[in-house]
Amino acid sequence: MQTLRAAAVAGTFYPANPILLREQITLWCREGDAPTLPRPVRALLLPHAGYCYSGAIAAAGIRLLPKQGIKRVLILCPAHHVYLRGMALSSAERFATPLGEIPLDRAALAGLSHLPGVQINDEAHRFEHAIEVQLPFLQQQLGDFSLLPVVVGETSPSAVAGLLEALMNEQTLLIISSDLSHYLSWQQARERDEETLAQILALKGDLQGQQACGCFALNGALLWARRHKLQASRLAAANSGDTAGDKHRVVGYAAIAFY
Repeated sequence: MQTLRAAAVAGTFYPANPILLREQITLWCREGDAPTLPRPVRALLLPHAGYCYSGAIAAAGIRLLPKQGIKRVLILCPAHHVYLRGMALSSAERFATPLGEIPLDRAALAGLSHLPGVQINDEAHRFEHAIEVQLPFLQQQLGDFSLLPVVVGETSPSAVAGLLEALMNEQTLLIISSDLSHYLSWQQARERDEETLAQILALKGDLQGQQACGCFALNGALLWARRHKLQASRLAAANSGDTAGDKHRVVGYAAIAFY
């Protein structure tokens, strides 16, 4: 068993200096007002680019979270570095960031072995940034919590929804880590992302890879949301042409709350 999954992208995707990291997250989380939702947030769709590109968008979702009440966070993300069929768990006991170490809920993860497509695959987690970039935001906002990190490869919405049924409860937050369109022009991205966001807000789980890199995880989460009669609210959306300036080949980002 791997004891610690070390931070892989500190200093590249986000600051490695913990003081600077906390200051940046605090600033973003204070920049806007959190909307009042009729029920507690059960899940968030958040982007996973470098903080200079998508950090402010992610903060629009994180600032909604209460300081107390969330004991565990389940994060689903796509596989960026390995080809993966099914869903990959980590054998680690803790995940590290510059803000400290987060314990994994090993007992809950061990209980998933009977689910179809679930496997232990540390290589899928080793360099994966899409879970890691969410962690400093959560550490800053929530304080102590346990983690359920899952890399989702090619798999059916029903398999992902089955994993969610096994893990989700009132004290568990779900984060679907996904960017939207990739490498279109600014205008093309705006048009495609608006169509994608309309599908997500309607809980229509038939998204394709050109719409969202985390489409397998997202389609499963939308199926789970429909089953539980959740609603979705758009919190923020932009692309890298808005946040980083280059409008020729952009990546789309959004923050959406499910409640």
